[in-house]
Amino acid sequence: MEKIKPNIEYKPKKSTVISLEKGKLPPQAVDLEEAVLGALMIHQKSIDEIIDLLTAEVFYKIQHQYIYEAIHILFKDAQPIDLLTVASQLKKNGKLEAAGGEFYLIQLTQKVSSSAHIEFHARIILQKYIQRQLIVISTEIIEKSYDETTDVFDLLDEAESKLYEVAQGILKRSSKTSQSLVIQAKKRIEEIANKEGLSGIPSGFQQLDKLTSGWQPSDLIIIAARPGMGKTALTLSMARNIAVDHKIPVAIFSLEMSAIQLITRLISSETELDSEKLRTGNLQKYEWEQLNVKVKNLEDAPLYIDDTPSLSIFDLRAKARRLSSQFGIKILIVDYLQLMTDGARNKSGNREQEISTISRNLKALAKELDIPVIALSQLSRAVETRGGSKRPLLSDLRESGAIEQDADIVSFIYRPEYYKIEQWDDQEAGPTEGQAELIIAKHRNGSLKDIRLKFIGKFGKFESLDTAEMPMEIVSKMNYGVDDNYNSGFISPNDAFGSSMNDDHLDNDSSVPF
Repeated sequence: MEKIKPNIEYKPKKSTVISLEKGKLPPQAVDLEEAVLGALMIHQKSIDEIIDLLTAEVFYKIQHQYIYEAIHILFKDAQPIDLLTVASQLKKNGKLEAAGGEFYLIQLTQKVSSSAHIEFHARIILQKYIQRQLIVISTEIIEKSYDETTDVFDLLDEAESKLYEVAQGILKRSSKTSQSLVIQAKKRIEEIANKEGLSGIPSGFQQLDKLTSGWQPSDLIIIAARPGMGKTALTLSMARNIAVDHKIPVAIFSLEMSAIQLITRLISSETELDSEKLRTGNLQKYEWEQLNVKVKNLEDAPLYIDDTPSLSIFDLRAKARRLSSQFGIKILIVDYLQLMTDGARNKSGNREQEISTISRNLKALAKELDIPVIALSQLSRAVETRGGSKRPLLSDLRESGAIEQDADIVSFIYRPEYYKIEQWDDQEAGPTEGQAELIIAKHRNGSLKDIRLKFIGKFGKFESLDTAEMPMEIVSKMNYGVDDNYNSGFISPNDAFGSSMNDDHLDNDSSVPF
């Protein structure tokens, strides 16, 4: 008789079959890709809504990439876009079978009835592509992080740069065709032609804006001078004109002065209250009223000041990207270049190599954010030892020829009065008292010129010089284009603001304010 086995609970063995339920697939929206491609083939005008959003590479399925590529070629050649023309173009490309054949194209057109919401669908496809790019970037960063030979600061900069590009939805491409660049350039020229005023960011100085057509995107502008000439005052005046008059977001990185000191100087400029009174708080009742009323212009201005001392170029690039993302800054000012460091890089190198690294990175930042970057710079003491008018030269740029090489515009502030020179080189231009020149010594995309500006020392601001204040001989030459030089006003150094830049940290020579 067979023995009855006890009732033992059955426990199945663990399956060796891999379950896909918890597996991971790259982010995708294949159904929306099918809907978008089908809509494009039944309604040609719908491509106008997404042509600037999508490229072939954003599609997840390779078949869809081939189909969109064919559609894009037809659009570029101004050809009709439908089931038959797309199939024909795929045949020309030798990719019809790889794209699924004619039957697959028919299926795509049958899945949609209209092109409604095609832009919304396209944006979801783009979002999925960005997610996949984030995964790729993160994987690369993880792999490089395990590599002991990788420079950690280079890796941090690379990671933040790539993430910034993804955040902006602007993903780098290795190259662009001549055709696409010509179309882009023509479009920009048309926009400039139809736009009233300047093509770039206005400085607020008429003759300077006329020469440059405003500060242009991706340009690196160097403003250099010896201590006491007015570098900080000039850039603060520009920042005020840009942020207050034009409501254009401006970022200032001040490595020398605190944010409170800078804003106090801007308050003096805006309210036309003596800086000495603001420092001591010794204001009359009407001056308090004047302060409270006029300071509102500054309160409402899109002006952002960072006064982090000993800022490295790596930190500056990171901060600038965040300001661009959060506040949409359109111009960046650095005061001043020689006070920056390159972080942990080039510790065994000399100062000239360090300045070269900083200069290159400032130019790269201008191109990356597509905004003008203005950097102040010191001039060497060779200016002081030179005889004659002591006008600055490009060779006077301190510590590195890379500054001259990387910059799109190099300008100098020259004030003969500082050197006790009473007359301008051109005797007809009159005395130098209260006057200065902004010398455009390098202009990669334009002409050179010496521009004179007015400066009110007790308020710490530059202004355009009114022709009424200039000798008639100079006005006449300006009108007929005979002379490129213009008068300006510049206050006596005794009335100017104090600044630690005057200490000339590297030279240890004495100087006057600004």
